[in-house]
Amino acid sequence: MTAKIFVIGNEKGGTGKSTLSMHLIAALLGQGLSVGSLDVDARQATLTRYLANRRARADLDELGIRLPEHVAVPPSADPAADADRFLNAFTDLSARHDAVVIDTPGSDHPLSRQAHSFAQTLITPMNDSLIDLDVLAQVEPGTLKILRPGTYAEMVWQTKMARAQRGEKAAVDWIVVRNRLSSLDARNKRDVEKILNGLSKRVGFRMVPGLGERVIYRSLFLEGLTLFDLREKTVGIELSFSHVAARQELRSLIEAIGL
Repeated sequence: MTAKIFVIGNEKGGTGKSTLSMHLIAALLGQGLSVGSLDVDARQATLTRYLANRRARADLDELGIRLPEHVAVPPSADPAADADRFLNAFTDLSARHDAVVIDTPGSDHPLSRQAHSFAQTLITPMNDSLIDLDVLAQVEPGTLKILRPGTYAEMVWQTKMARAQRGEKAAVDWIVVRNRLSSLDARNKRDVEKILNGLSKRVGFRMVPGLGERVIYRSLFLEGLTLFDLREKTVGIELSFSHVAARQELRSLIEAIGL
């Protein structure tokens, strides 16, 4: 396997995993790399539908839009068969592409665990709230003392053990992306930062600022586009200063990830 493997994961739904997956794919394609993508959250299938919207555009060539080779692996009643289908698709894509991006469900599922065990870079987007933080750490009210890692942090540790059992010695670059950051110096924002700083040293991740809460992302999904695709004359979307600011925000995130 020579491909760089990116897994986008969190057991919490609604954190922007598929949006981040799509923009990461676009960033990799924009660097001239060949990209494979896997949708393990194929029951909800947000990434799969995002790419279908993209493929259906009549102006693909005009905008210079590229597509990854995409495979969806929906769960079935046979976990063993699911594992085989995932492994076959993953092995094929990683052998023929420079990078593979895997979008996972917002729940603990055997396919998600399998995907996590192959991550070289694990990206965990989370909304900047104490509610979303709960899957990473259980915290004592009042003192904000970390009592123990949360369910998702424990799952990540278990998948790292699975990697070790396969003989993979390279460390996983685990990145927690704080989404929907408020521009205000709110107490919740400070509390989340304090807890994450302590937890990062304990369970081994690094933090980067993520994407703001912007309406444009919902519009881009229906258009099959990313912020990297927007031009002055893009059909259906009028480029604004807000979009330019969002694109810079996204570029800073991609740079922090290390592309």
